[in-house]
Amino acid sequence: MTEAELLGPRAYGAALGRAWLKSAPLDFQVNEVLDIPFTGEGEHSWLYIEKQQLNTEQVAKRLAEFAQVPVRQVSYAGLKDKQAITRQWFSLQLPGKQSPDFTQLNSEQLKVLQQARHQRKLQRGSHKANQFVITLRQLALDVAPEELEQRLAQISQQGVPNYFGPQRFGREGFNLAFARQFAASHSLPDKRNVRSRLLSTARSFLFNQILAQRVTSGEWNQLISGDILSFTDSASFFPAAEMQADDLRFAQLDTHPTGALWGKGELVSSAQAAAYEHSVAEQEADLASWLAAAGLKQERRNLRLPVKQLTVKWLDADALQLAFQLPVGCYATVVLRELFELTTAVSE
Repeated sequence: MTEAELLGPRAYGAALGRAWLKSAPLDFQVNEVLDIPFTGEGEHSWLYIEKQQLNTEQVAKRLAEFAQVPVRQVSYAGLKDKQAITRQWFSLQLPGKQSPDFTQLNSEQLKVLQQARHQRKLQRGSHKANQFVITLRQLALDVAPEELEQRLAQISQQGVPNYFGPQRFGREGFNLAFARQFAASHSLPDKRNVRSRLLSTARSFLFNQILAQRVTSGEWNQLISGDILSFTDSASFFPAAEMQADDLRFAQLDTHPTGALWGKGELVSSAQAAAYEHSVAEQEADLASWLAAAGLKQERRNLRLPVKQLTVKWLDADALQLAFQLPVGCYATVVLRELFELTTAVSE
């Protein structure tokens, strides 16, 4: 499947040109933003690690082997790209043990930047945000530079559709095709990790289709009847009808309309918002029924993605560096696709 089929239409019109992404690890940098005061004591050793040419699970395995603990005692907030320079937090449960000198692991691929003891382990999704510094190369604009500036201003002021990125679906949508096979046979993969991955893929695809309908209608960043709202950094939600007329949080990109992450049970949305969601579930009845039968509960995800602290720097005539911050669980690639057609130079 093509990227447009997996995600949906762009919000601001056609791409403004073409560029290469990930020409080198240095061209894609991610920093986890953590807002947790450490206790300085406890059985958990927290590490802030810079890595490249390693995925998150590979780092966790190296840490476990070095500390001589099972890998299940290593935790991390989120998965980070292998073909990038990423800085992320890990924690190891070391009851009754002193923290070893993890800097002995330092190499070209891995560097321990910070260590601290804490009373609790690191939970998935517990970091506050992710900061990105991305360099696009071989950039060829099809428009005047002023149009690029206008598009960047729109993104900064209004955000972008909060699609799940194409990497969620595997190469050319392979994971989605695999999920469809299981959904059609009303069965689940035996292996837990495969089951989790395919269910997540199917759920992400249905969400993207809901969002795509609202992008097409121009209602992805507007309130419609029956909408359910959520805050940028919170999993709680409430009906849009409860928002006061003088509440500026929606205009300020603090609250957003949400779409269904499909599962069993009734939708909390209603009216026009629910109609969009039901129409996608009807079009993809096998996947929707499969997700419900697997026991996943109805959840919500923001339709709009605020792009904070967006800055731009030209490094060369055909090299552009963008820096911005996104909430946890959101994709830098869906920001970039609102600007350019991208070719990824390296694969995972």
